[in-house]
Amino acid sequence: MDLESVCTSLRNASMKLSAVDAERKNAALLGTASALDSRRMEILEANHRDVARARAAGMKESLVARLELTDASLDGIIGSVKSLAAQKDPVGEVVSGWSLPNGLEIRSVRVPIGVVAVIYESRPNVTVDVFALAYKSSNAVLLRGSSSALESNRAIVAAIKQGLEESGGEPDAIALSEPASGSHEDVDWILNATGKIDVVLPRGGADLIRRVVETARIPVIETGAGVCHTYIDTSADLKKALRIIENAKTQKPGVCNALECLLVNADVAAEILPALVRVFAGCEPKTGRRGGVEMRCCPVTLSILKNAMAPEKLPGNVVPASDSDWGFEFLDYILAVKTVNSLDEAVSHINKYGSKHSEAIVTENRAAARRFQKEIDASCVYVNASTRFTDGGQFGMGAEIGISTQKLHVRGPMGVEALTTTKYLIDGDGQIRI
Repeated sequence: MDLESVCTSLRNASMKLSAVDAERKNAALLGTASALDSRRMEILEANHRDVARARAAGMKESLVARLELTDASLDGIIGSVKSLAAQKDPVGEVVSGWSLPNGLEIRSVRVPIGVVAVIYESRPNVTVDVFALAYKSSNAVLLRGSSSALESNRAIVAAIKQGLEESGGEPDAIALSEPASGSHEDVDWILNATGKIDVVLPRGGADLIRRVVETARIPVIETGAGVCHTYIDTSADLKKALRIIENAKTQKPGVCNALECLLVNADVAAEILPALVRVFAGCEPKTGRRGGVEMRCCPVTLSILKNAMAPEKLPGNVVPASDSDWGFEFLDYILAVKTVNSLDEAVSHINKYGSKHSEAIVTENRAAARRFQKEIDASCVYVNASTRFTDGGQFGMGAEIGISTQKLHVRGPMGVEALTTTKYLIDGDGQIRI
């Protein structure tokens, strides 16, 4: 693939899109939704082949779940495109405006970024979400998915291009860089494409994100790995806490907003930890692995459990933690568990080991809740809710391009506005500077 020519085509498409009104863009998005629906069987069959190869290669089931598409998930993807089409167009929005004493009229308006590249792993839904967000905001997009999802991505991009063609859109506003087996030459080219690509976003595990951040010569929006914590405070409601923990860990463990580390205040540890052991021991992960969620516990936690559950024997899914478990993104049915003595200790641990993604506190103490939200350094901070809600669709954005864990220029779930920047428009009547 000649990426130089591809990027030239993307640039031309982005310039055309910048002049397209919202009505025509929305019609094109609805056209792609129809094409995705009409080519449903082709997409699902391609995905089935990707999934079969992934399983044969030994991919763990929590990651296979990210790769796999179903009729229901494809319905959700198509629904997201339709939802985005119904949203307000951010391009051209006047962010602010004012007049100067000399008569100059100044407006700050939203404009597209231009050509956006996204490098991502295993999740074919990202292909549609990123395209739709880019198109809605008048950007062209270069997609570089993983080899594990190549057939799925090919089928999806073909459907998108067909939909754009049939609805009078810009088919050249999307391109797929297809990775050669075991090669990352195209990734290296993308990361060094100064003047050709305006920004790159990595979506995936810590290794991918680190590589992009450390080697890119073009601007990067860092969408971080999810080392998400939940802290159980002294005043937590037990039933509420158990439901939140179970959901955050097991509802979909192979995603960035899943719970990876649980912190429990020592005052309530003897009450909640045995109940949690029983909940997790009863879970039967989709892997078919017996024994439920593995709990990797600090020495204090193990001691509390042994005393609180005596004469019961601790189940096999309760094991000692190692130092490397703190700050690790398992993306699996594994949870690190630590007992802490105070809110201060919990905040300190999270700010040391967290990835600035999503953190939560379970408490009935309003002052503790507000202090936690104020002192935790993360893009999303929850009170009495599962971290699994950190998602553009769940936040009402229709879809997301990723979860930004940095502080410039956006943070948290990135909706359509995140793919715009601003420029100043100044109107005068012959003014000169003296």
